Amino acid sequence: MTEGTETISKRHPKGIYLLFATEMWERFSYYGMRALFVLYMTKALLFDKADGARIYGSYTGLVYLTPLIGGYIADRYWGNRRSIIVGGLLMAVGQFLMFLSGHYYESIDLAKMLMFTGLGFLIFGNGFFKPNISTMVGQLYKPDDVRKDSAYTIFYMGVNTGSFLAPIICGFLGDTGHPADFRWGFLAACIGMLLGVTIFVLFKDKYLQTPAGEAIGVIPNSLDEKRNNAEAEQTQRSEQSQTKQSKLKISLIWGLVWIVLFALLHFVIDMDIIGAFIFSMTVAAPGFIISDPSLTRIERSRIWVIYIIAFFVIFFWAAFEQAGASLTYFAEEQTNRNLSLFDWTIPTSYFQSVNAASIIIFAPVFVALWAKLGRKGKEPASPYKQSIGLFLLAVGYLVIAFGVKGLAPGIKVSMLWLVGLYVIHTFGELCLSPIGLSMVNKLSPVRFASLLMAIWYLSMAASNVFAGTLSSYYPQPIIELAKVQDAAESNSLTLLPDEYEESVFEQDGLKVIPFDKIIFSKIKDTDMKARVQQNLEIQQIENPKTFFGYRISNLYDFFMLFVFMAGAASVILFFLSKTLLKMMHGLK
Repeated sequence: MTEGTETISKRHPKGIYLLFATEMWERFSYYGMRALFVLYMTKALLFDKADGARIYGSYTGLVYLTPLIGGYIADRYWGNRRSIIVGGLLMAVGQFLMFLSGHYYESIDLAKMLMFTGLGFLIFGNGFFKPNISTMVGQLYKPDDVRKDSAYTIFYMGVNTGSFLAPIICGFLGDTGHPADFRWGFLAACIGMLLGVTIFVLFKDKYLQTPAGEAIGVIPNSLDEKRNNAEAEQTQRSEQSQTKQSKLKISLIWGLVWIVLFALLHFVIDMDIIGAFIFSMTVAAPGFIISDPSLTRIERSRIWVIYIIAFFVIFFWAAFEQAGASLTYFAEEQTNRNLSLFDWTIPTSYFQSVNAASIIIFAPVFVALWAKLGRKGKEPASPYKQSIGLFLLAVGYLVIAFGVKGLAPGIKVSMLWLVGLYVIHTFGELCLSPIGLSMVNKLSPVRFASLLMAIWYLSMAASNVFAGTLSSYYPQPIIELAKVQDAAESNSLTLLPDEYEESVFEQDGLKVIPFDKIIFSKIKDTDMKARVQQNLEIQQIENPKTFFGYRISNLYDFFMLFVFMAGAASVILFFLSKTLLKMMHGLK
């Protein structure tokens, strides 16, 4: 081994740290807002929990859908750099509109309008930002550079440094128990996004270069491949032989597939319009790309690997993304967050930092582990790593399922159960997410680099919508109406009959209402408020929901659903991995 080769094998280019910092602030912005989002909807705007979960799922789903647009524009017209800057500025505007929504929260209609407009800017801004910065990580290295998995893990540490700081800072400012303070958390997210864009603009020309010293992301990837790639001549001949008529035919076929699937899901199966749009696009967009006549047999085979693994990744993120909805409700209502030694109750939003803190701590361990196994020739290939990630996700839910099994009504569990789940999920995420980003970069033809990264994120769009649907199955605790009425008379507890009238149940001669329908905003004494919430008798109504025949009547059933789902996906992917490796044609 020469000295130059040894240096390359040990040191990463400085550009990776610029992308680290840019992504850190963008993730600070995203996760800061996400930590407050469902709390803001339910506490300030008085949304029902199920509605809040569905809006959350639709938002996060669309966030991962729009990279298709941003990836296409970057590959064909703008290049990565311009797309990142435009996306970052759009997201800053979105966060500022969320701040204005929080400022006018008492004017419900205006606050909702500002919130949904802000979400629109965040969704489209992320579409331009997300796939392009991930693609640029791989472009800092040669195609066969063995450091790519480690590079994406380092990049992932930047992601999680931001997502660690965000819930703490934005939660400290916004999750205070006073609805008016949510705006300050959103404003902090806006400032974080502007910092990320500023850092990128100042240092991009100096550090974003290929190993040969050429600028990265200035021109579209499709043009860059034609100029530099040895396969360009073959690609150009293929493109020249492909008539405009055949291009139009392919577009029309997959456009028709998308319309039919959308109509089937929305009008026949009665799926909501956003879910139907995303799931139909999850089929049509990959089909359109794989039908491109310019693809060689090997390229098409490798793209199929991306698609197959992306399908299994849907189940991972659908379970993992419960952190922003059902697990936030669990932390708020079912977790003992009191630290008696310090006389302090941990804000609910802080728990979303556990995953990020664990990644910062353990990512170097995984980098070292993959490097050590690689030197011995024993490093698992990408599909095996991702099956391990799914398995660890199932283990995390199994742990918390045992923690809540047989839990008596009204009893809260130790926060260690929730922290344990997040830490185990972190191990699974480190086996799956950065490895997946690296795999997509390695397997994608250069001219489709950003677009196929967008397809990877499209699977996450589907999983986030799926996650919102699954969150709606979260079992609600029940309070006796008669006792609540007594509490209302003596403690100024305000009930809104029109809000819960249709949800009243009869059991043992008592009227009962879902716990989340009770509005505690009129209780001035916060200690009394906590006692009312914790000490009233909680009952579980025997009115379970079912998910494809699986009954969910309590928290144990709810968490075991994810154990079965992630566990089955893990086993199937593990046994498919050998076939997938053959389809990768020498890449691992």
